[in-house]
Amino acid sequence: MKIIEGFERAKSALSRQASKEVFGGNDREQAVRQIITEVRQQGDAALLDYTFKLDGVRLTSLEITKEQISRAYREVDAELVSALKLAAGRIHSFHTAQKKAIWSGFSGKGLGRIRPIQRVGVYAPGGSASYPSTVLMTAIPARVAGVKEVILVTPPGSSGTIPALTLVAADIAQVDRVFTVGGAQAIAALAFGTESIPAVDKICGPGNIFVVLAKKMVYGVVGIDGLQGPSEVVIIADETANPEYCAADLLAQAEHDSLASAILITTSRQLADRVNQEVERQLESLPRRAIAAESLANRGLIVVAGVNEAIELANLYAPEHLCLMVDKATSYIDRVTNAGCVVVGEKATVVLGDYIAGPSHVLPTGGTARFSSPLNVADFIKLTNVITVDDADLKELGGVTQALARAEGLEAHTRAVGKRLAAD
Repeated sequence: MKIIEGFERAKSALSRQASKEVFGGNDREQAVRQIITEVRQQGDAALLDYTFKLDGVRLTSLEITKEQISRAYREVDAELVSALKLAAGRIHSFHTAQKKAIWSGFSGKGLGRIRPIQRVGVYAPGGSASYPSTVLMTAIPARVAGVKEVILVTPPGSSGTIPALTLVAADIAQVDRVFTVGGAQAIAALAFGTESIPAVDKICGPGNIFVVLAKKMVYGVVGIDGLQGPSEVVIIADETANPEYCAADLLAQAEHDSLASAILITTSRQLADRVNQEVERQLESLPRRAIAAESLANRGLIVVAGVNEAIELANLYAPEHLCLMVDKATSYIDRVTNAGCVVVGEKATVVLGDYIAGPSHVLPTGGTARFSSPLNVADFIKLTNVITVDDADLKELGGVTQALARAEGLEAHTRAVGKRLAAD
């Protein structure tokens, strides 16, 4: 990995990295736009056609039956089922506590009413691999928020089926219906509805570039949780950090995707060199070595800078994950203003957050942590303002309201208040 020393050089390098195009390309946008149009016009027929063209699978039905889900339990090791249930319990507990905090904050007089979204679509990546963790991390917060119906879409594997582990996760997360379709076509189906797949009110969950572009294009027809791109980690470490842990966490992000970003900012040049060596050593035995190596070559970076500069650089970069592997790590938490998730201390690792810590692992990427949040129960609710006016309110506010309406040249507004004042 490339090593850079000095704040200004590091700032410039991180700025260039943040501006690297990972979603672009008119050809991709045009292809996604065509897929959305065809799904909107042709419904299920387009979904089946694209599943064959893009996934190499010829399907006759899109929906997974309850019997298939029941059979899936027999195909999954009992230990894995227990692990999913433990993770689900922790995710549910975290978001239940979050819900109570949000609800209590809006319980005062005149603050309106909280209503859950009625129907939500969640996307779980699939195809060559299964991501049951994403099913739990998206569907459970929706359920906790009170969403009435949760629809899961996920691509089929080469055999034409959804992995049993994903189906078990869907059942544990209380997903209502599961459909075998992925990519931009799945997003279009959720947005506009087809003969089989009902239109939803909001779409959540990460996916590949085509999924992200499709979510961007259908926003406004439906809500979306965000445009999650390739995974990112920034580790801030001092001389007390364990180089093996640092290297392992960098590689854990790098193996996600060749476009993933793995960055170490350290106060110690000696640690920088040791981590660099350790990365090369651990990389040798990784099954996904080629992906991780490409990620580190293109988007990996080691920066040597002071701890205050490290915090400033991290806030400028606004990473998906920020790890604090420094002495007295908790003392730096309040200084972090831009990060999707802060992982504190060397015993912690992003990987625990990926699966079982509790908060959803669907996080803002690409610098969007500057203005957006991790997926949470607030993503699945909406506020309705409630206005009540008694005689005293009308007497106090009516004349002022008329003055403002006249200033804007809206006479009907003025008269609407005037009639009430006259009657009063």
